[in-house]
Amino acid sequence: MLSDLEIAQATPLKRIGDIAAGCGIQDDELEPYGRYKAKIRLDALERLRDNPNGKYIDVTAITPTPLGEGKTVTTIGLSLGLNKLGKRSFACLRQPSMGPTFGIKGGAAGGGHAQVVPMEEFNLHLTGDIHAVEIAHNLLAAMIDNHLHQGNALGINPHAVTWRRVVDVSDRALRNIVVGLGGKPHGVPRESGFDITVASELMALLALTEGLRDLRKRIGNVVIAQDRSSAPLTADDLQAAGAMTVLLREALMPTLMQTTENTPVLVHTGPFANIAHGNSSILADRLALKLSDYVVTESGFGADMGAEKFVNIKCRYSGLRPDAMVVVATIRALKMHSGDFSIRPGKPLDPKLREENLDAIRRGVANLAKQIENVAAFGVPCVVAINRFYTDTDAELELLRKIALTHPGISDAVVSDHFTLGGEGAVELGKAVMKAAEQDSHFDFLYPLNIPIKQKIETIAREVY
Repeated sequence: MLSDLEIAQATPLKRIGDIAAGCGIQDDELEPYGRYKAKIRLDALERLRDNPNGKYIDVTAITPTPLGEGKTVTTIGLSLGLNKLGKRSFACLRQPSMGPTFGIKGGAAGGGHAQVVPMEEFNLHLTGDIHAVEIAHNLLAAMIDNHLHQGNALGINPHAVTWRRVVDVSDRALRNIVVGLGGKPHGVPRESGFDITVASELMALLALTEGLRDLRKRIGNVVIAQDRSSAPLTADDLQAAGAMTVLLREALMPTLMQTTENTPVLVHTGPFANIAHGNSSILADRLALKLSDYVVTESGFGADMGAEKFVNIKCRYSGLRPDAMVVVATIRALKMHSGDFSIRPGKPLDPKLREENLDAIRRGVANLAKQIENVAAFGVPCVVAINRFYTDTDAELELLRKIALTHPGISDAVVSDHFTLGGEGAVELGKAVMKAAEQDSHFDFLYPLNIPIKQKIETIAREVY
């Protein structure tokens, strides 16, 4: 089989205007960035306001190995499978950070015959949204240090500044630094540091916002430091929020791309699930729901992280409710969860992971059982998607499918081969998801919004972790 890059580069691409026209986006609602990607103006949401919403599907997973288990490729593959079944379907994804792209994990465009293309453009810069977040974030950081230098009228405690700088590469040497060195003209010396750009609170807010005015309000409320009496100070106190919002104006618009089968994908925002809420934007999901029969969106990490935050944060703010959730599982990861194997980034896989081992699967499936339980707690029908690897045996796949079907809350468990076969390999998964999305659901949040933070943490720890 060809490599991911070779498959992506061999894919005949359609011009982005043709992709847009095919899914109901008008020409004057596009802001093209070259031939194969374009931003969509938020005017489209107003025009489509009265359109009924399509079905809303969230793709989550078991706890993955450090290598990932194909959640993105399944999100794309399921969307392809639904299109093969004659349904209009969008995939909604986060934009990859270039930290993992240039690290061990690599890009996040999917893989095999279920990819976003052009793959290189998707993984590198795209339409510049991450850079916009970076410069808006760092503008605020610069204004904090300038305020300290110019007399500190707000009484900022230099030891209680919580707003660090960001950069979109993994740069260990910048994690903890001292700024303001070089004498009085160069600022006030203090300890600071850099985080990765997708860890910026601005990225999390961009994913949750409803529009420009809402974003301005949210940025203004960001806490940046404490004063000498330990009172919180915000971006509005520093009069920085307006300029920051202007820098993010273009980043408010989702980016339209296409899959290896020329179906539509919306790419917008990229918060990590271990740092923020780990989901693409509300704006992209709302737009896709107005344009399609099915929207397949992805939550970061496992159901105990990205999916929990999808429900309790993203759905709470958006008002949207998932019709079904998909838990991605792999034979490889469940063998690791047995405790018999260790998978380390950058190290060769244990050759025994490629050998049939039904006993390891029986023990490792405890992880899948817990993640199914987590989805069931949200009251949403669940489908297990077994993402097939070429090393999996038929006996292993059938054992996993049978075990998965014994758990309460499961609508179906399906082996999917979208990596190798594209949409054709996900048709059965698509059928299972369509059936699940028609079932009765009893969607609910894990906790009410008005309880103390400590109680929310305890609820999540007890019920999810």
